[in-house]
Amino acid sequence: MSGPPASGPVVVGVDGSPSSLDAVSAAAREARLRGCGLKVVHAFVWPAMHVPLGPSPLGPADGGMRDMVGRLVAQAVERARSVAPEVEVGNAVVTGEALSVLEAESHTAPLVVVGSRGLGGFGALLLGSTAVHLAAHARCPVMVVRGRVDDTRPVLLGADGSPSGRGAVEFAFEEAVLRGTGVVAVHAWTPWSVAVTPPQDPSMPNALEPDVLAAGEERVLAETLAGRRDGHPDVAVEHSVVRGGAREALIEASRDAGLIVVGARGRGGFAGLLLGSVSQALLHHAHCPVAVVRAADVRR
Repeated sequence: MSGPPASGPVVVGVDGSPSSLDAVSAAAREARLRGCGLKVVHAFVWPAMHVPLGPSPLGPADGGMRDMVGRLVAQAVERARSVAPEVEVGNAVVTGEALSVLEAESHTAPLVVVGSRGLGGFGALLLGSTAVHLAAHARCPVMVVRGRVDDTRPVLLGADGSPSGRGAVEFAFEEAVLRGTGVVAVHAWTPWSVAVTPPQDPSMPNALEPDVLAAGEERVLAETLAGRRDGHPDVAVEHSVVRGGAREALIEASRDAGLIVVGARGRGGFAGLLLGSVSQALLHHAHCPVAVVRAADVRR
């Protein structure tokens, strides 16, 4: 579960969009909570496409792409310093495509933060492709800033009891400690999502009664959180076991949360998929920022 300590600063990807500036604000607060620095990163794809970067002979002297990028990065740095003046803010303009650049940055970062919509997508898309793919490929937890931002509300944890979700549990409790809030742990189930052990006697019915299934899912949530309260005694924990779809339950619960934390892959999906359907649904529709944590993402 745990990898080597992340030695670098919190990383935030910027592209000049309003969404990326919201991400800068959130990332600055996260860096302040962690007592680490912040790195503002812009992926500059145009040099690789051999596009002229200087000003046009017929245009203003500061009208080139290189100057434009410098201005948007400076704007992001100014936003970060206004939100968290005590945080050391660095910046980098890296030649390459956004996903590749930010995935590389994630190798040494404790957290990568991006906005939910960038400048590169079509207006009809609800979520930029960079955010979705980064959540699936990054080497550290990824926070996608969307919806209402309120760090005083509790951290919402989507808990499914899968081994791949343990990193999300760890991250949710650590984030609650940093924010000084509680954790609301939601476990959603349906009769179709519960693995039932076949009876020893083939003549016996294979199905269990709903109350037996519900009791089993209560145990799943209790086992998922076992030990976390001992490690984080000051974090108030609320349990919620919901009979229904995980996507619908978590999206609705996110209305009252400051952050929702989920694993990249749950127990109900196909092994070959890097990002589960529940995680993708939350990235598109949650009412608050979403943190996606892969199985090996938690680093102390």
